[in-house]
Amino acid sequence: MRVKKLMVSTHLPVLTYTEQHALLEDHSFIPDDCYYHGYVEGALESLVVFSACWGGLQGVLQINDLMYEIEPIRHSAAFEHLVYRLNSNETQFPRMKCGLTEKKTARQRLELEVGENLVQKNNSAGDWWTHIQFLELVVVIDHDFFVYSQSNLSKVQEDIFLVANIVDSLYHQLSTYVTLIGLEIWNQGNIFQMTSIEQVWSDFSQWKKTRLSQLQHDAAHIFIKSSRINILGLAYVAGICRSPIDCGVCNFQGDPWSLFANTVAHELGHILGMQHDEEFCSCGKSGCVMSALRIPKAERFTNCSYVDFMKTILNQGSCLHNFPRPVKVFLPNRCGNAVVEREEECDCGAIQQCEHDPCCLLNCTLRPGAACAFGLCCKDCKFMPSGELCREQVNECDLPEWCNGTSHWCPEDAHVQDEIPCSENAYCYQKQCNNHDQQCREIFGQKAQSAPQNCYREINSQGNTFGHCGINGTVYLKCNMSDIFCGRIQCASVEDMPHIRDHFVLQNVHVSGVPCWSIGHRLGVSIPDIGEVKDGTACGAGKICIHKKCVSLSVLPRVCLPETCNMRGTCNNKNHCHCTDGWSPPDWLHRGYGGNIDSGPVSTAKRVFLTLVVILSVSVLMCLLMVGLYIYSRMRSGPEQTEDHSSC
Repeated sequence: MRVKKLMVSTHLPVLTYTEQHALLEDHSFIPDDCYYHGYVEGALESLVVFSACWGGLQGVLQINDLMYEIEPIRHSAAFEHLVYRLNSNETQFPRMKCGLTEKKTARQRLELEVGENLVQKNNSAGDWWTHIQFLELVVVIDHDFFVYSQSNLSKVQEDIFLVANIVDSLYHQLSTYVTLIGLEIWNQGNIFQMTSIEQVWSDFSQWKKTRLSQLQHDAAHIFIKSSRINILGLAYVAGICRSPIDCGVCNFQGDPWSLFANTVAHELGHILGMQHDEEFCSCGKSGCVMSALRIPKAERFTNCSYVDFMKTILNQGSCLHNFPRPVKVFLPNRCGNAVVEREEECDCGAIQQCEHDPCCLLNCTLRPGAACAFGLCCKDCKFMPSGELCREQVNECDLPEWCNGTSHWCPEDAHVQDEIPCSENAYCYQKQCNNHDQQCREIFGQKAQSAPQNCYREINSQGNTFGHCGINGTVYLKCNMSDIFCGRIQCASVEDMPHIRDHFVLQNVHVSGVPCWSIGHRLGVSIPDIGEVKDGTACGAGKICIHKKCVSLSVLPRVCLPETCNMRGTCNNKNHCHCTDGWSPPDWLHRGYGGNIDSGPVSTAKRVFLTLVVILSVSVLMCLLMVGLYIYSRMRSGPEQTEDHSSC
C-alpha cells in the first residue's frame, strides 16, 4: 500500500453554522500520512483503500469478486475491528437507479450547445495535454446526513474522508486525482427543502453560485439522506468547468460506505461527461461504475466511459489541469518530516530514525564532528575526497562526474552535446542515443528490428492510433511523407509477443508482403507512450526527429564546436569542452587526465593508477633492455672464450 498525498487539503476549511445560523469557518488539520491505497499481491483484480487516521483501520478490501469492509469497534479497549463481507444480492441492496434519464440528457445537451455558441471556450489545442487531471471537490452535507453521523462533526469528517478516499482510488484508473478542498455541514438544519432529486439539484446549483464562490473548486456535491427520494443521485452531464452546473446530488441510504462511494463516483462521472453504459460497453467486470442501476462492487470504468471522459477533458477540461495549490495540500515546512528544507542542515525524520542516524540530530542539525548527512559525495558523515567518482557514465552520450572534496553535492549531471554522432548512424540527443532498431528491440525483443520504409509510409500516413504524427484535440494527424520516420515506431522480425500494459494495443498488418508491427496508445492516460518514435532518433542523413518532425541538425544551437576543444575533446550540454584522457581543461593545451570544468576534478585514483602504469612500464622496459644487453654480451664473448680454452 502507498500513502496518499493529494486526497484532502492539509488545512481543510470546514464550514458549519451557529444556533443563530451564523456561518463558522474552521480549518481542521488533516494529517497526510494516514490514507492508503494499493492492491493485493497476486490478485489481478484487487483494490485496497484504508484510513488509519481515526484510532483504527477503516476501509475497503476487494479481491476479485469478493469485497470486505473493515471498521473499528467503538470504545473497544482491545483495538478490535469488525470485518464483514458485502454481498451483491438485491435483498441486501435494493436496486436503485440514477436520476439521469435520456430525456434529461437530451435537454442538457441542447442547453450546452446553446451555451457554447454564447461563451468562448477557455481552452486551446496546444495547452490541454497534462496526462494527469486534478479535480478539486467541495462537499456539502445536509442535516439528515449530519444526524445519521451521530450529530458529531468529527464523525461526519471521518465518514466523508473515507468516501473521498475510495472515490479518489476509483479515479486513478483515469489518471485523475480527486482532492477534497472544502466541506460544509448543515448542522443546524437544511437551507432548502428536499422534495425531489431534480429540485435538490436545481436549488443547490443556484445556492452554490454565491455561497461557495469563495472556495475555488472544479466540482461540488451535496450529500443528502432522504428516504422520501428513491433516486440515487443526479448530475449535469459534462458540467465540469462550467459553473454553476458543475455539481451533483448523491442520496445516501444508510448502505456501506463503499456502496455510497460508487454513487459519488457515478455522479462525478456524469459531471465529467460520462453517459450511462449501454449494452456494448464493457469494463471487464460484471459491475461498472456508470451503470444506470446501482451495482455493488462496481469499481471499473468502461471503454464508453473512457471515450466520453476524454472528449470532455479535451474540449472543456482546462480547470482540471492545474495542480492543487501547495499551500492547501501539503504540510508546511517542519523539522522531522525527513525532507531537508531551508534553514535545515539535515532531517533524519521521526525520533526512531534519528536515534540511529550517525550524522543528524533530532533538531535537524549535524552531529558534532559531522560535515554532512546526505548527498552523493557524503560518506560516513564526511565529504568524499576530491576526484571520487559520484556519478558514473551510463552510455556513450553521458559524461561522468566527480566529487570536489568540499561539498556533499555531486556536480550537476552533464551529458554530451546534442547532435554528436553515436553508435549505428545515430546522434546524441538529451543524453540518449536513440534509433529505430533499438526501440523495436526494447518493445518486441532482441530479434526485432525496424520495419522497411514501406511500413512507415503506409501506416504513419493513416492518421490513427497506430500511425500518426501528433494529436489535435481528439483527431490523429497524418504524417507528411518527410516525417514518416518520426511518427509511430513500426517493427519487423517480431518473434516474441511483449507483455503489454493496460491502455496499449498491438497491430500486425502486411505491407508489400512484410508483417509490420505497431503499438497503439489510449489518449490521455499517464502511462508513457512506448510506441512513439523517440525524439533525437535519426530520420535521414544529418536529420533527427523532434516533436514528430524530421528536422535538420542545423536547427540545434551550436555554440561549442570541436575546434573550440582544439580537437582534443567533445562539447557537453553546457557548451564546455570535455577533454579526452591525456589533456587538461580548460584550455586543452596541457597534458592531464581529462574531464571538464563542470564535472569536478578527475579521480585521484585514476591519476595514481596512470602514474603507476607509466612507472611500471618504464621499469619493465629497463629490465628487458638490461637482460637483452646481457644476453648480447654473452653471445659476443662466448666463442672467443671457447677458442682460447681449446688451445691451452
